[in-house]
Amino acid sequence: MNIFKSLCCFIFVWIGSNSFAQTAFVKGVVFDQKNLPVEGVNVSCLNNTTQTNDNGFYQIAIPSDQKVTIAFTHISLKKASLTVSLKSNEVYLLNLQMNDQEEQMGEVIINGNTKKTVQGIITFEAEDIRFIPGANAGIENVLKTLPGVNTNNELSTQYSVRGGNYDENLVYVNEIEVYRPFLIRSGQQEGLSFINTDLVQNIEFSAGGFQAKYGDKMSSVLDITYRNPTKFGAALEMSLLGGSLAVDAVSKDNKWSAITGVRYRNNSLLVNSQETQTNYTPTFADIQTNVNYQASAKWQWSFLGNISQNKYLYQPLTRQTNFGTVDAPMALAVYYEGKEKDKYDTYFGALKSTYQVSDTFTLKFIGSVFHTLEQEYFDILAQYRLGEVDTNIGSDTYGDIAFSRGIGSQINHARNDLDALIANLELKGLKNWKQNQIEWGVKYTKESIHDRISEWEVIDSAGFSIRPPIVLPKNNEPYLPYAGLLVPYQYVSAINFTDINRFSAYAQWSRKDILGSSEVWYNLGARMQSWEVTGDNLDNKFQTVFSPRAQFAIKPDWKKEMIFRFTIGVYNQPPFYRELRDFSGVVQPNVKAQKSINLVIANDYSFKMWERPFKLVTEGYYKKMTNVNPYTVDNVRIRYAANNNAIAYVQGLDVRLNGEFVSGTDSWISFGYLKTEENIDNKGYISRPTDQRLKFALLFQDYMPNIPSLKLYLNLVYNTGLPGGSPSYSDPYLYQNRLNDYRRVDVGFSKVFIDQKIGMSNKKFLKSVKELSLGFEIFNLFNNQNAITNTWVRDVYTKTEYAIPNYMTTRVFNLKLSMRL
Repeated sequence: MNIFKSLCCFIFVWIGSNSFAQTAFVKGVVFDQKNLPVEGVNVSCLNNTTQTNDNGFYQIAIPSDQKVTIAFTHISLKKASLTVSLKSNEVYLLNLQMNDQEEQMGEVIINGNTKKTVQGIITFEAEDIRFIPGANAGIENVLKTLPGVNTNNELSTQYSVRGGNYDENLVYVNEIEVYRPFLIRSGQQEGLSFINTDLVQNIEFSAGGFQAKYGDKMSSVLDITYRNPTKFGAALEMSLLGGSLAVDAVSKDNKWSAITGVRYRNNSLLVNSQETQTNYTPTFADIQTNVNYQASAKWQWSFLGNISQNKYLYQPLTRQTNFGTVDAPMALAVYYEGKEKDKYDTYFGALKSTYQVSDTFTLKFIGSVFHTLEQEYFDILAQYRLGEVDTNIGSDTYGDIAFSRGIGSQINHARNDLDALIANLELKGLKNWKQNQIEWGVKYTKESIHDRISEWEVIDSAGFSIRPPIVLPKNNEPYLPYAGLLVPYQYVSAINFTDINRFSAYAQWSRKDILGSSEVWYNLGARMQSWEVTGDNLDNKFQTVFSPRAQFAIKPDWKKEMIFRFTIGVYNQPPFYRELRDFSGVVQPNVKAQKSINLVIANDYSFKMWERPFKLVTEGYYKKMTNVNPYTVDNVRIRYAANNNAIAYVQGLDVRLNGEFVSGTDSWISFGYLKTEENIDNKGYISRPTDQRLKFALLFQDYMPNIPSLKLYLNLVYNTGLPGGSPSYSDPYLYQNRLNDYRRVDVGFSKVFIDQKIGMSNKKFLKSVKELSLGFEIFNLFNNQNAITNTWVRDVYTKTEYAIPNYMTTRVFNLKLSMRL
């Protein structure tokens, strides 16, 4: 049943990397009964021992993934002991109060898996994500293998969740909301995700029905925690797509710690595999740091900073796309002049302060600033020929266009500039009281957007300029001369100076209890947000929305380990700047918040198969949406109507089976069914742009039993086609067309030379190396032709329009070297 053996039949090269971490860390401060730090407390676990310093601080390494007991002893205080269970590389903060009256003993298992399960949150191992192959490797690459999470663009890190679009997903790093650039319209322009995988410790994801403590979006939450280093370390990775370096640093007194990552990426290897031949020079680079300071036993400060620069220089030369049938093959040949020069510079800084008022009460203050400077400049002339292909093998023009059915040209021009500054101030509190937990927060956000958009498109076919599909003077040629103006096919021009002030708050209550012989969990909460849009010549008004939410979970006292979860809530999404700008580029300040009523019913079933742990998660969901703001999607660019003139619904079923299909590895199989439709201006229901009906995904890890240092990582995704194949100017009620199904398999092979299981190197220059591996990856293993959009070209003779698919990347090979100190 070993899948690895069957794959070896058609794959001949495989090498790569993996790592095994067997250690976790517990640290904190020991207090006496007067809440004063205690120096000289002996802290021991198995054969490892340490002492608290003059500030009462300690740090101790413990074995991971097992129950171990930590003992605290002092000459003048009674002994205290605690049993814990932590994951690999997990760092747990444990502040302990010792007394002189009685010993404190007991078994307390510190394990958040059950808590996350009842909240509907999926957790991932950060170490595994580094090795899952993909054109855009990282956290988003793994998210796309989950049911309900869809994409048809391997060059993009953006994803849609359960019928939502790319703008409906929340992303947090260390409880700080992060943002994406605004103007990016193509996945190949994205470069790097904000999240640096080398810095990550915990990864949590909710595909819907999340609690009130998370922000005002309608689809999903990705919650990332960067690690707090405990000792010096470094990680280096190099591949044909770029490289990264991450460094951990800790001060001698353990008060300061920092982790810093530098990344560089060049997508030429992927983009040059496409049909369009180009002079393409992309450079994507960033530097990110997370600094922590333990000011006192109760007060901690941290700073998260990021600077990124994406330069996209694109000069297309030629393209030929073959389509049609075997009996009637056709081709589109395009010759280009001009170039595109895009630049996206982003700066992000956040300061977070955590104050432990008492053992049961915590306050947090977060301040952050995001600044993005973006420009999008291009002038590209495309001259095309549409015709029949010469299929005569002996011909000198074999494969070329032998007879032209259509000729024409197209000019695209843009001079778009955007300057956005977003500042946040937030205060959060958490209070534990017996079996209850109360959380609350208030937040103020200031958004200042300076935007200039100027873009147009002129299309010429057989010497005649094609007019746009809008109402123009009636054309009675050749009987009467046409009196209308010669206008571009598409034209958008606007200058916007827009400010948005937002006030938001939340409060929620959670409780774990016993109902009969069953364990139950409750969560009740609500959010509110008020906002006002101001700017030149804007007729604005203050708007306010409320979002109550509730969760209930029960674990019956059965032989089979099952948890049933029920979630219902209101999710309002107040408009961001892009949702306020209509098709003509004008800001509509009174756009309302889109509203969704979510219902989720779920079951988690944990069991053993082949004496190994498995979990089957099934979730059914339904969303009723009002005040919907219709939009179109072109590649990854979303354009809104800026008008709440639609209603919609989403219904679906997600199933995920994960476990150790191969002993010692974590793999999963996902299946998703989704249907989403909208009704615009009461014309009737039609498919939304994210109507991804069926989804199947497989993420599989394997190794050779006799040579465990040789490993395999398989990433397979199948999605049915999205309704994105019709022309952007078409009326969706007159023309519904879907793209072909999206099919992609990425595979990676690894050879681990050094790690903790294999042992350290005896060579002097490698003694400090803890992990060393070499990997080989094949992207799009079966060379599937996946289309992201269609190019529509007219036939001069029959007036027929042909849909020519714009294909994504073909099969690509990559080498990757990984090293950790």
